[in-house]
Amino acid sequence: MKSGKDFPILETARLRLRQPQGNDVQRLLAITHDIDVMRYYGMEAFKSEQEALDEINWFNSQYEKAKGIRWVITIKPQDEYIGDIGFGYARAHARADLGFKLMQEHWRQGIVREAMDAVIAYGIEEWQVNRFEAMVDPRNAACVGLLEEFGFVREGLLREYEFEKGGFVDLLMYSMLRREWATRA
Repeated sequence: MKSGKDFPILETARLRLRQPQGNDVQRLLAITHDIDVMRYYGMEAFKSEQEALDEINWFNSQYEKAKGIRWVITIKPQDEYIGDIGFGYARAHARADLGFKLMQEHWRQGIVREAMDAVIAYGIEEWQVNRFEAMVDPRNAACVGLLEEFGFVREGLLREYEFEKGGFVDLLMYSMLRREWATRA
């Protein structure tokens, strides 16, 4: 957990997950304008660079307050935003809600899976997370498939759980427990 430490950088074979920075604004703004990326994401596109910067500042404030952490996903050796991943944290319950988005040109290359592996390991080891949750729109077949392939368990359907883009949407609840992470293949 935070406890006065510098923001953690996570490295995998191909990826570097780092702290969001002001120079990520343009690409964060752009990803929110990609209709395919945002189709099931549950938020509107940012209208300005300032809104994207506010999001980056919010990401960083969550870490400072030990309420969560959000990394920018980059491909080594470049240091360019291609997406983001992280979790909100409920300390009293040792529970974290996982979320991510990735630029479309990087889909189906195993990038989110690789990033998730590092993020979940970090959450379990450093924040003592017992339960990771992910809520996903059932129409998002790629995300549903990724979570299930990764070992998340479908717990159920949350009917008309959120009001998004003018209508109510259902969300599927998935989870992975610490003990499942430790024994997964």
